[in-house]
Amino acid sequence: MIALLQRVSRGLVTVDGREISRIGRGLVVLLGVFDDDTESDATFLAEKTTSLRIFDDAAGNMNLSLIDVGGEALCISQFTLCANARKGRRPSFSKAMPPHEAERLYELFCEQLAMLGVPVFKGVFGAEMSVEIVNDGPVTIILNSRETRRQNHRDKSPSPEKR
Repeated sequence: MIALLQRVSRGLVTVDGREISRIGRGLVVLLGVFDDDTESDATFLAEKTTSLRIFDDAAGNMNLSLIDVGGEALCISQFTLCANARKGRRPSFSKAMPPHEAERLYELFCEQLAMLGVPVFKGVFGAEMSVEIVNDGPVTIILNSRETRRQNHRDKSPSPEKR
């Protein structure tokens, strides 16, 4: 599962010219679900998203999390984050999870954020949306559940000299 996090001063989603969701300070989360993602990927990314220290403290240092600042999350499903553009000129989306299955994990991600204390607002799964993002900073972070977990595992593994 991949999440593109944008720290925002505000965000807005419209569908067919009608406002669906709006947030103030917080994160716009563009979420892509791969064909082999599981519930644990959704839970892991939700926990990481809420605890990542990417908001400024009083000294202007990024030391505060979404929870710390009482921020909101605007979650948008975006299968195009699963694109493979290594070959040719047209991206392949074959690694994206089929929509009916991906929606379940997208909803689980949103539920997990809410359970962790974040007010969650959403787009419309599978709809053509217009997303207005006022990036604050700008700060944009990409989280990939597999890469982040793999790196965390490597960081915790004993070095070759200590084995």
